[in-house]
Amino acid sequence: MRLSGQERDHLFRLAGLQPPADGTITDHIPPGMQRVLTRLGETPVAVFAADWQLIWWNRGWAALLGDPSSVAAQDRNLVKARFSVAGDRSRFTGWPVLSENGEASDRAVVADLRRASARYPGDERLAGLIRRMLDGSPRFAELWRDGAVGRHTEDRKIIRHPDVGDITVDCDLLSDSDTDLKIVIYTAVPGSEDETKLDLARVVGVHPVR
Repeated sequence: MRLSGQERDHLFRLAGLQPPADGTITDHIPPGMQRVLTRLGETPVAVFAADWQLIWWNRGWAALLGDPSSVAAQDRNLVKARFSVAGDRSRFTGWPVLSENGEASDRAVVADLRRASARYPGDERLAGLIRRMLDGSPRFAELWRDGAVGRHTEDRKIIRHPDVGDITVDCDLLSDSDTDLKIVIYTAVPGSEDETKLDLARVVGVHPVR
């Protein structure tokens, strides 16, 4: 019938059926999304795949949080950064970000990952991540057993910058419904001391993940 993915899913739902699950998670950023990202300038922004694998970031992000390019690609994962695993020596686990409501944020990340597991049941990278976290992180396993499903949307965080100090930022997340790519944007309240610190962090420049 030459239907697009959205048209196919709509047809299944009209028939009272569950749309077929997608095959694998994509790391490809569509051209339209790339144009939007470029036009955000040096506002700290990054893109994560459906399994919270970090796949793109800009200079503002690297200046605020550290440049992830020195970390092995397979270790650039937010789930691994949030939930410690015994014996994991990845430097990315030292990501200097604190959520004002850590409990709610942890639950939201796990619920979002469970949602991805239902949409991409055949993705080996996602399945391997979930196995690793269930085996190595009691905290992750506890939240996973709750069975919650949902999307992670927004949060307020404290960034512990090595030169500027603590910066309180709003974290907003925009998701693409077709690919489940997640755009994460950090901004500070206009006119606040935190906005001044955020600007100063950009002036200080990019530093390695510590």
